[in-house]
Amino acid sequence: MTRPAFSITRRRALMGAAALPLAAAASRPAFAAAEMLGMATTRFNRFKLGDFEVTALLAGTRTVPDPQTIFGLNASEEDFAAASAAARIPTDKAQFFFTPTVVNTGSELILFDTGLNPGGITGALRAAGYEPDQVDRVVITHMHGDHIGGVSEGGAATFANAAHVTGAAEFDAWDMSGNETFEAKVRPLAEQFTMIGDGDSIAPGITAMAAFGHTPGHMTYMIESGGQQLLLGADFANHYVWSLAYPDWEVRFDRDKEMAAKTRRRILDMLAADKIPFIGYHMPWPAMGFVETRGDGFHYVPTSYQMMLE
Repeated sequence: MTRPAFSITRRRALMGAAALPLAAAASRPAFAAAEMLGMATTRFNRFKLGDFEVTALLAGTRTVPDPQTIFGLNASEEDFAAASAAARIPTDKAQFFFTPTVVNTGSELILFDTGLNPGGITGALRAAGYEPDQVDRVVITHMHGDHIGGVSEGGAATFANAAHVTGAAEFDAWDMSGNETFEAKVRPLAEQFTMIGDGDSIAPGITAMAAFGHTPGHMTYMIESGGQQLLLGADFANHYVWSLAYPDWEVRFDRDKEMAAKTRRRILDMLAADKIPFIGYHMPWPAMGFVETRGDGFHYVPTSYQMMLE
């Protein structure tokens, strides 16, 4: 039997209904387009670790060109390109993140590293709900400019009420170096610094761990509370692919490249074996993840909601 010419199928009726909102929208007057606001992200990430509160702070981020002038100095262009393509990241630029961390032990507010400048670290602190004068202790993992940049300005301490801590080997290595940033940022506060060594405790549950190579006295810190652990890794590994998957690749900013590679493997082995998360100062924001072994190297697994569970 032939269908009448005026018959409307269900499919045609649905298509017609779907078109109605578009027709109505076309009849409305046009308004100005929303302003382009640019890329943005959060400034802090807070979670519980046992009885502690840990807050990672995004004190700054920037795009750096030609990353193979920094990472994989002993790798061929072809190998670097292949590794980058496999991870879906470009070879002509890389994004750097600068992530100081605050640990609230319940009795002390302890800040690890200070970013590039006072404005960046105090802005991130305030976004997280803290004022600079609430910081009880400032711990410097090493003396590179992106870690000491916010510790002082014009000779005045950014964190006026805080004691300052760093590794003795690190301070000694920079003390006679003539480095301009060290002289401007750290030298005026030298009398306020307490020097520590490998295995020293700076507070209950917070232990210094030597991670030499990146700088002569570079330190990481193990945070332990309520049966949970977290490593504040600073710069033992500075990229989630080029450092983890290829720990023997040389990095321009590693002072002793052979020692830095050995340190990287030692710490990554520990993190993978013990399933301990870490905050890496330059890892993709919010800078926290786990480590898995993969072939001769390692693989970075960003945390999802593990640290939000109580």
